[in-house]
Amino acid sequence: MAERSANSFDSIMSDLKKGKFAPVYILMGEESYYIDKIADYITNNVLQPEERDFNQTIVFGADVTSGQVADMAKRYPMMSEKQVIVVKEAQSLKNWDRIEAYMEKPQPTTILVICYKNGTIDGRKKILSKAKAVGVVFESKKKRESELPLFIEHYLKTAAGVTIDTKSVQIIAEHIGADLSRLTSELDKLVLALPETDKRITPEVVERQVGISKEFNAYELRSAIAQRNVLKANRIVNYFEKNPKTGGAFVLLPMLFGYFQNLMLAYYAPNRTDENEVARWLDLRAGWAARDYMTGMKNYSGVKVMQIISKLRETDAKCKGLDNPNTPIGELMKELVFFIMH
Repeated sequence: MAERSANSFDSIMSDLKKGKFAPVYILMGEESYYIDKIADYITNNVLQPEERDFNQTIVFGADVTSGQVADMAKRYPMMSEKQVIVVKEAQSLKNWDRIEAYMEKPQPTTILVICYKNGTIDGRKKILSKAKAVGVVFESKKKRESELPLFIEHYLKTAAGVTIDTKSVQIIAEHIGADLSRLTSELDKLVLALPETDKRITPEVVERQVGISKEFNAYELRSAIAQRNVLKANRIVNYFEKNPKTGGAFVLLPMLFGYFQNLMLAYYAPNRTDENEVARWLDLRAGWAARDYMTGMKNYSGVKVMQIISKLRETDAKCKGLDNPNTPIGELMKELVFFIMH
């Protein structure tokens, strides 16, 4: 999860749960999950249900001007101590002039929440410095692949007191990826499916509830390729071809690219014979997470890895229809695996 530091997700949520509300929140960044979590908590908890009709306003950046937002924020609440103004999709706002001026002296009875997704506000704009002086500015960053296992474990433990084994974590992380909204939705489904007497998530539970095979998945393919296990790798690719709902190439290609990109970096680790050192070099959570890279360095040369990365780019382009008049995606993936393994 996010680190506990000034204006981290955890610190903001901790303050909100204690009833410490700032007059201004600017929530921005590539990861919408944290932005939505903070904004939703404010809209669901600052006001009582009966107070919201007159004192809670939610608008979209494309539908309002900077002046209209500022005017809303200057209003006094009706029969309530606070009013909440939420601007969603604020990246569509044309300018910030009136909101900047409002932040010089924000209304103490207003909580203004600005949700700016798919990017960040230009750091040179005055609105950020003014917002920091009176409220909270939070940047929601995308999770890196290496951060997903810890996020999954933390989310399950804190949300539901559920434990999960290492293999299940890797299967889920590799299959679903860093879309936290989708990831948490799948985790919630798993939690609901668990019996009261056994709060553990295992590969069998993942296979049964999420539909990710414990034997045929991206994590197992990566392991097979690292070991140069030709038979196992081809069995997994054939399974993905016959089961298109698994995502096929569009799940496997990003995973393989990430693996070989990291494998290339692993060759430059100061001590590449020590899995803990390699894990630190690759910013992985623990030594065991580097084992596929230790195996890969034994089975692939640096030159071969560079050739594989080039082939992955070519295959990705062909799967998207570039320079590929009629070769099925399944055949492209088989060709790619053959190239990798030989």
